[in-house]
Amino acid sequence: MSKKQTESEYRTDLARDRTLLANERTFASWNGLGLGSVGVAVALKAVFGAFEPTWAAKLVASMFLLAAVLVFWAARHQACKTYARLQEAEAEAQPPSRMTTLAWVLSLSTIATGVVLWSL
Repeated sequence: MSKKQTESEYRTDLARDRTLLANERTFASWNGLGLGSVGVAVALKAVFGAFEPTWAAKLVASMFLLAAVLVFWAARHQACKTYARLQEAEAEAQPPSRMTTLAWVLSLSTIATGVVLWSL
């Protein structure tokens, strides 16, 4: 705490820092949930690989992949919304572009996983 900063301002700054860190942890957690859905999709394909009709197992796996993509973008949306509110308070956080890039990479990887599952 600097001499020019009051204790109240200092506490407010610390609260902003905690909020930023919580936002980033939440974003990471949501992405973990999405990746877990991708894992379930791959596991379904592995477990039900000999399942007939094969399209049924692939369809269920694809539903989990779609859920993963939706989770990635919901996480990005919520994290950016929180970031925008904190920007008004001049807080420093991860830029939204980084969250958007991660959402795109995870989404495209998930879609590629679906393509591979359907081609097997």
